[in-house]
Amino acid sequence: MSMSDNSKNDDENSMHTASARIRARILKSKKRFNANDNISEFLLPGELDELLNEVAIKMNGVLESLVIDLASDHNTLETGRRVAKMYLNEVFQGRYKSAPPVTEFPNAESLNELMIVGPITVRSACSHHFCPIMGRIWVGVMPNERSNLIGLSKYARLADWIMSRPQIQEEAITQLADLLMSKVSPDGLAVVMEADHFCMHWRGVKDTQAKMVNSVMRGSFLKDPSLRREFLSLINMNH
Repeated sequence: MSMSDNSKNDDENSMHTASARIRARILKSKKRFNANDNISEFLLPGELDELLNEVAIKMNGVLESLVIDLASDHNTLETGRRVAKMYLNEVFQGRYKSAPPVTEFPNAESLNELMIVGPITVRSACSHHFCPIMGRIWVGVMPNERSNLIGLSKYARLADWIMSRPQIQEEAITQLADLLMSKVSPDGLAVVMEADHFCMHWRGVKDTQAKMVNSVMRGSFLKDPSLRREFLSLINMNH
């Protein structure tokens, strides 16, 4: 290793927090690190635990700024750490962990008929207020002889990986469609999501009945209206 490499490593190691070191690596790579991006490739072993401790300390600072007595209130004594664990290991784990392994099988029987998976229950949080998003996803696939087939459970695992980040619904299903297109390589792909947004239910207008439904159509689903109608009619039967 050259002197310049050693110097760079020393500079990085001298950064006090894990978040500063990780951010420096991402900035150096010139890659994006928005709320709904996966940054697992930039984390070194042990740094997720460091991040958890860092977030816990800063969450305690938020609670103190809300004028909550952390010294005497037994209910919030460990809330900072609980929230940090929830964010990093559960509701936002899709940012910090690699994609789940997916075994792909060749389309040995040259299947070329419409396949539908769903409804898949998904949970996320809006990136505007960190309020819950609770919904369901349907996926339609038109395979061809060159397509890869993946197990039904893998659709749910990949959807959960994408949704376990601060998201907005429109971008989330576009990310999922891109991921499934790369894994399956079908002639066409359709993704429909219906969700309750607690940033409307819990705050703001406080409308508990409003839902958001949106879709992404790729390939033959975009070009063929009859295929699109068949898919939408079948998921409506299942609704």
